[in-house]
Amino acid sequence: MTRPLIATNDLRKSFGNIEALDGVDLEIPTGVTGLVGANGAGKTTLIRLLLGLTKPTGGGVSVFGVPVKSDPVALRARIGYMPEGACLPADQTAADFVAFAAELAGIPAADSRRRASETLFLVGLHEERFRYIGGFSTGMQQRVKLAQSIVHDPELVLLDEPASGLDPQGRDQMLELISRLDDFDINVLFSSHILDDIEQTCEWVVMLDQGKVIRSSPLEPATSGDEISVEVFGSSDALAAALEAQGVTVTRQSSIVTVRSNEADVYNLVLAALVSTSTPVRRMGASLMTLEDQFLAASEVHNE
Repeated sequence: MTRPLIATNDLRKSFGNIEALDGVDLEIPTGVTGLVGANGAGKTTLIRLLLGLTKPTGGGVSVFGVPVKSDPVALRARIGYMPEGACLPADQTAADFVAFAAELAGIPAADSRRRASETLFLVGLHEERFRYIGGFSTGMQQRVKLAQSIVHDPELVLLDEPASGLDPQGRDQMLELISRLDDFDINVLFSSHILDDIEQTCEWVVMLDQGKVIRSSPLEPATSGDEISVEVFGSSDALAAALEAQGVTVTRQSSIVTVRSNEADVYNLVLAALVSTSTPVRRMGASLMTLEDQFLAASEVHNE
């Protein structure tokens, strides 16, 4: 088995009486991973623990197979970090700031300017690199934060709500930039409470709810030849019963019925069941459960 990029064992972090993380067990593979959950679910706390910026109350955490507590400074040299909040100096140019970040990461001063220029070109700020950051739009400032997190060519970059505060066009551009990081062999852990962003960008998803892991698995393909989902008007009881009687696997989430079978002609089975039960259909397709549907379903199971 390939060694996980990130691993935690019964990881716990409390702040007074608040359990920010409560017994988190994770193995995250290489690639682009989404970290999702509502505000307060523990996403930022987990990122800070991965960076060694705070110590766990209990349990362990490792990155690249190395326990974070053994040498957090050495690990941080291999990791990039893009924080969520405003943190950029308004009175510096983008070129100066990103070059300074490169020097902090150990790149010689003679090379830091070139690396900063190349990285700002990559994030679409080449022409603006000599402008003061204080005059940048929110989207441009987010690009600067992304640039400083990757200027030293890290093996892993931790992005905390990178699309926060962006308009739709800026959000799409940021997600495209994140998707391109995999081409440079940079692993990504991408924290967001906007699940559609995760669906567009990531290969693996970790869901946190109230400090606990409720899912850690690959993102399933959007379509499948042996799976059909149907959203109905009203109750789905009769339709589900008719399909179960045919021996296929049926799952329900609210008004959406999903049918799976490796042998039967699922599409025709669903059509026949709809006709026989006179069930009115709102929509039907290969997959109707969004990541948000899956998150809500997992939360309901976890909180039962």
